[in-house]
Amino acid sequence: MTTVDTSHPDLEPTARVARHPIHPMLVPFPIVCFIGALVTDIAYWRTAEMMWADISAWLLLVGLIMGVLAAIAGLIDFLGNRLIRTQTPAWPHLIGNLIALVLAFFNNMVHARDAWTSVVPTGLILSLVTVLILPITGWLGWSMVYRHRVGVAR
Repeated sequence: MTTVDTSHPDLEPTARVARHPIHPMLVPFPIVCFIGALVTDIAYWRTAEMMWADISAWLLLVGLIMGVLAAIAGLIDFLGNRLIRTQTPAWPHLIGNLIALVLAFFNNMVHARDAWTSVVPTGLILSLVTVLILPITGWLGWSMVYRHRVGVAR
């Protein structure tokens, strides 16, 4: 049985537009981009078709930009409401997503190199590790919303 934390009715996010939290609106973009980069890295590894390496580089860049925007909105929420910081999943969610962004940044730098060396093996490994972090941080974010009621309109 799952328990829901209803003891803190003031877990409102600070960064929002028209009462809608910004962070969860932005999060899907880097997730899709980083997963797409892994898929296109695998396609390049299997085919050596330069197009896949180029697409990976663009997906990483867009994922980084959107990830930084999502991180800024999440950090505003995190720092703007003390009660959010006290939730058990808040710190691991923040640190895990920060690690994923740092890995994606270095992966983007690796992808700026010449084709084969930009993907195999370093780019492929960085893409895989980044994508493996996302379900963990996603679960923690889900837990904050559905178990601890962070950002849920009342």
